[in-house]
Amino acid sequence: MTQISETDLILNSDGSVYHLNLKPEDITDTIITVGDPDRVEKISNLFDQVDFKKRCREFVTHRGVYQGKQLTVMSTGMGTDNIEIFLNELDALANIDLTTRAIKEKKTSLRIIRIGTSGSMQEDIPVGSLLATDMAVGLDTLMCYYELQQTDVEQSISMALQSATGLPFAPYAVAGSLGLKDQLAFDMIHGNTATCPGFYGPQGRTLRAENKLPAFMDVLNQFRHNDFRLTNFEMETAGYYALGRILGHEVLSLNAILANRVTHKFAQEPGKIVDDLIKKVLDRI
Repeated sequence: MTQISETDLILNSDGSVYHLNLKPEDITDTIITVGDPDRVEKISNLFDQVDFKKRCREFVTHRGVYQGKQLTVMSTGMGTDNIEIFLNELDALANIDLTTRAIKEKKTSLRIIRIGTSGSMQEDIPVGSLLATDMAVGLDTLMCYYELQQTDVEQSISMALQSATGLPFAPYAVAGSLGLKDQLAFDMIHGNTATCPGFYGPQGRTLRAENKLPAFMDVLNQFRHNDFRLTNFEMETAGYYALGRILGHEVLSLNAILANRVTHKFAQEPGKIVDDLIKKVLDRI
């Protein structure tokens, strides 16, 4: 039996995983995730009962019951660097014996549903839409550090996008869970999400720092590869989809569209759009 070293899998003095500060019994097999820590309580307030609460850094965890279903809702903070920590430690809770530090023979596949906010990069996807991500494209370098198996279609999109953008690395394209999409998103818009490694420059915004790629959003908006186009952008989904595939978990990203970068419109009541998405997920999960 091979043990994972104390420096590869860091545990706290109480036996919990290092950043999430959780033990295996603190989570359920179905997990709703949000970026904003304050949104966790917005969701758990709708539960019939809340059995567990924990906060460590930006990672807030509430476990409870909604209409007879055991659910966990967790916050991740922003960016794929946070998602990398979150998913690796979440997987450790499910698939590593924290006492022996050995990988379990029988693996658990978690169901992870991201409820997030996003901006549209296509004129025909209006503010107020609810969008399910069919495929996510990572414009960050996280997958330079992992062995990710892509389909031929995903690989061809990655290569075409690198050529179109001129990025010095290949973006990674990964599809989400078909099963979760059929269950949760049957009446939502389906699209393909660009995951950016920042909110300002990487998403084409300019404040005081000069943007090195001022036309980057136009390139993404106009990108076509066969029938593939990018519909929206945010900062986490590609990390979810890629690590979810690597670790064997079902993952789906659902997006409340709060802005349209083509029409320059922003939602007047963004909270209502997010609330609508939350209620749909809870009732369908």
